[in-house]
Amino acid sequence: MSRSRALVAAMVMSALLATIAGPALAEDADGALTVYSGRSESLVGAVLESFTAATGIEVRTKYADTAELAAILLEEGSRSPADVFFAQDAGALGAVADAGLLDRLPSELLARVPPKFSDPDGEWVGLSGRARTAAYTTREDLELPDSILGFTDPAWSGRIGWAPANGSFQSFVTALRIIEGEETASAWLTGILANDPVGYPRNTAAVEGVAAGEVDVAFVNHYYLLRLLAEQGDDYPVAQVFFAGGDPGALVNVAGVGRLTSTDQPEASATLIDYLLGMEAQRYFSESTFEFPLIEGILADERLPELSSIDAPDVDLSALADLQGTVKLLREVGAID
Repeated sequence: MSRSRALVAAMVMSALLATIAGPALAEDADGALTVYSGRSESLVGAVLESFTAATGIEVRTKYADTAELAAILLEEGSRSPADVFFAQDAGALGAVADAGLLDRLPSELLARVPPKFSDPDGEWVGLSGRARTAAYTTREDLELPDSILGFTDPAWSGRIGWAPANGSFQSFVTALRIIEGEETASAWLTGILANDPVGYPRNTAAVEGVAAGEVDVAFVNHYYLLRLLAEQGDDYPVAQVFFAGGDPGALVNVAGVGRLTSTDQPEASATLIDYLLGMEAQRYFSESTFEFPLIEGILADERLPELSSIDAPDVDLSALADLQGTVKLLREVGAID
């Protein structure tokens, strides 16, 4: 049995024992919770199942792209059937919060994570951390630039992989706009495009492109490489760099969750968020999805640096809400259709 399958099995068994031994919290819930999840079923389905086993609260999950679900929520407004929004990045949560669609969370939930990983107004909370990196080939000695901005050098022509339609990349560009300004962000995108980057539909494919020798470097979140290392072994010919000096290329974003103002089950929704911030779920995020756990007492994968040691840019994650402005810029420069 693989490490991740063993962990899932342990979580479900622990949850079942808790159901037998503890009170039935489902009595407080009026039917199933509806969760809009921008995280795929393959990543979070098991942890949502373990929540149901632990509490008896059924969960109906709508899986789709985070940006797509944010757009749906903005269209549905107060008529949304959703109780909880589980997003892959803070920008989408911020956009929904800015529309007045997220309820303030209980202070005891917000206190579980460092303040920089939750909404200043308390309307969403981070569940797991994800750092931007540059994944690079180990088949040859590369001299990587000190900053993500350095990849506009013509020396990198034809050697870069990226996934510009990906939500995490777009959150990075949003941060770049905030940190360096619109002109610098536009110039960087234009410079990368001038270097004929190879476009990939997903981050996993971009890292696989590095391993296959299609490109020398790819801009991705840190955990994509760790997942492939878990599948392929430690001799997989890709490594990654965490940029220093507060570089935009070292942005630490979060997957997070918010409770919709439209919910008629606020207590059950808070119970789900409480579970996702608990030890079992946080251990799952660390050991199965290879993200950074955000609560004390759970360690990240030993191959990762301490989250506190990453020299990430100082940016308010709630300010990443302007995804529309980023999509507009990406279209203007020709990065996406």
